[in-house]
Amino acid sequence: MARKRRFDSRRRLLKTGEYEKADGTYIFKWSDKAGNRHSFTAKTLEKLREKETDNVVNKYEGIRTEAQNVTVNDIYRLWCDLKRGLKDNTFQNYKYMYETFVSENLGKLRVQRLKKTDIRRFYNYLIDERGLKSSTVDSIHTVLHQVLQLAVEDQYIRINVSDNVLREVKKAHNFGASHRKALTLPEQELFLKFLERENTPYHHWENIFAVMVGTGMRVGEVTGLRWADVDLEEGLIDVNHTLVYYSHSDKKCHFNVHTPKTVAGIRQIPIIPSVKEAFLRERSYQQENNIKCNVSIDGYTDFIFLNRFGEPQHQGTLNKALRRIIRDCNNAELSKDQNTQVLLPSFSCHSLRHTYTTRLVEAGVNIKVIQQVLGHKEVSTTLDIYTDVTKEFMKQEFTQFEELLQKSGNT
Repeated sequence: MARKRRFDSRRRLLKTGEYEKADGTYIFKWSDKAGNRHSFTAKTLEKLREKETDNVVNKYEGIRTEAQNVTVNDIYRLWCDLKRGLKDNTFQNYKYMYETFVSENLGKLRVQRLKKTDIRRFYNYLIDERGLKSSTVDSIHTVLHQVLQLAVEDQYIRINVSDNVLREVKKAHNFGASHRKALTLPEQELFLKFLERENTPYHHWENIFAVMVGTGMRVGEVTGLRWADVDLEEGLIDVNHTLVYYSHSDKKCHFNVHTPKTVAGIRQIPIIPSVKEAFLRERSYQQENNIKCNVSIDGYTDFIFLNRFGEPQHQGTLNKALRRIIRDCNNAELSKDQNTQVLLPSFSCHSLRHTYTTRLVEAGVNIKVIQQVLGHKEVSTTLDIYTDVTKEFMKQEFTQFEELLQKSGNT
């Protein structure tokens, strides 16, 4: 029996599944293979048929029918349930980044409607209006890209619309290379000499920063050091764990001890004289002030670098201290000479690791030795830093050479 032909109020022929509602809008109804009923609406017949076309393509490419109502936040929750193989602090950091910046913004959008322009607009908003640094946007992109990739793999969407977007946004904002700038030798000397002064409120930070500058250890490796890890007689530091401080599922920050991310992270570092002196000064300082480690973290205790309560230091506190040290050191230098040529740039704890690498390169240390001391799994990681440092070093050398020639020409 032939199906009765139906028309809308404008005498246009309606296809199977198409209906005009009493308010003049249109609805399309269909059933999936399992017999489940679905529908979507549009203000005009033209818009309705655009959606129908999308629906046909989705069926052809295996995209889930229910994807039309799934939001980015829905996929994120699925990602949280399925994600494995990450250290807990990394996982919690990813969750923090998503829930702080994405969930109330991009997260509310339907994943199937998401476009590259939405991602680009979101990243521009984070940079231009929220004032986020490139590294923070990197972290947000890492988790968002993984969430959207899961949506692709589970056939909610056809492509990952965040592919290459961050690279385009960075280029548009003229963000430079991701290498962290090292301190020059004069800046390093100014930094350490300022901390040596006993009449500053920062003198007690001298030892931990001297160890960072003299070992290139990651901040979590330094804060996690125990006296048992340091052999002052043999002149070696055993690096076999890292101390992390991060927000847990209870929304409070706690310490944990983790193994290094790679086998290469387990290593020994030679103790140079300035580092040995820093350890001895720290021991004397704690004895004089009756500071003792009073915590045990995952079975680890007797940590070397402690606050006045006998608890280990952590990255947030150290970077906050650095900001104050940089400010007051520069003010002190400018008060002596407004035309001083050396002031401290803005830098973080990780910059001191890069500073150590720079000194090794300048000293002509073999690349494989640098790789081993830094604990890099791949020599390519070391080479990236090595090449970057070598270029800067070469520029400085030729600048000095040019100045020498100019002086020779004037005599």
